[in-house]
Amino acid sequence: MRIVAALGGNALLQRGEHPDAAVQQHHVHDAARSLAELVLAGHEVVITHGNGPQIGLLAQESESDPALTAPYPLDVLGAQTQGMIGTLLARELAGRLPGRMVTALVTHTEVDAHDPAFEHPDKFIGGQLTDHQARMAELDRGWTCARDGAHLRRVVPSPEPRAIVELPAIRALLAGGAVVIAAGGGGVPVVRNGDTGLLRGVEAVVDKDRTAALLAEHLDADALLILTDVTHVFTRFGAGHPGPLVTATPEQLRELDLPAGSMRPKAEAAAAFAEHTGNLAAIGPLDDALGTVLGSTGTTVRALPAPGDRGPAALPAGPSAHHRAAPHATV
Repeated sequence: MRIVAALGGNALLQRGEHPDAAVQQHHVHDAARSLAELVLAGHEVVITHGNGPQIGLLAQESESDPALTAPYPLDVLGAQTQGMIGTLLARELAGRLPGRMVTALVTHTEVDAHDPAFEHPDKFIGGQLTDHQARMAELDRGWTCARDGAHLRRVVPSPEPRAIVELPAIRALLAGGAVVIAAGGGGVPVVRNGDTGLLRGVEAVVDKDRTAALLAEHLDADALLILTDVTHVFTRFGAGHPGPLVTATPEQLRELDLPAGSMRPKAEAAAAFAEHTGNLAAIGPLDDALGTVLGSTGTTVRALPAPGDRGPAALPAGPSAHHRAAPHATV
């Protein structure tokens, strides 16, 4: 199968941990083991990842650097996080997949310059702010701040992804047998000039789950895996006795009352991919990617077939018939 695997932010940092390089390398070491199992089972794999803690840290450092006349824009910081996380993942995977090409690609995601999100920023970025710090940032830097629990944080626009600029390059790398790391952090957000075709970066971040779903759809992927720090999507979230959801339709996922800042975007991305393609989407634990695709853990999402439609065929265990086995793959 061709699989797009989207790693949650916990792939590198868990809540409350210090953002030190050694901590992130430790988590990447564990994630790479799980991802390598997919490749060794014969699947084509494209990996994407979150970057929330990393871009927030770089933004804070840039804002406080006295050597700069202005902080680096978010599109540039997003590219920096792609390079940092990409090299950690690529090195770990290369060590587990000797003889296999592993490539981390800086990837741009095209968005609409007129997306309503630019007028209504709602994506949290960076650390906690006091009321005074938030007011000063709004006055001095033009920030928008919003309450995140008991604290204030900066919010930035999160426009819908429209296209993956490097899609042809990703296809070419897959055809050459590479494991590809791409579209990290949702991709570097850019808008295209309608007259010249030139791209320019914008002050925004793109939701990585929405980009992962778009990437999987445009790559004709057989499966989209959204890997996180829980074994399943849970019903009755926040109640005394939450229950694991083993299978769901897109409609059932959308009916759940899921947290907007964590599980809801994952559920929406999985639902969209399953609905648009008829293929498998699954949300499962980061440490068992292969089990998630096989259905032994995680929440499997499939659209119901239309009346008279036999529905999608059962997924093969190895490479799809329309995807050639990659060179040097261990099957």
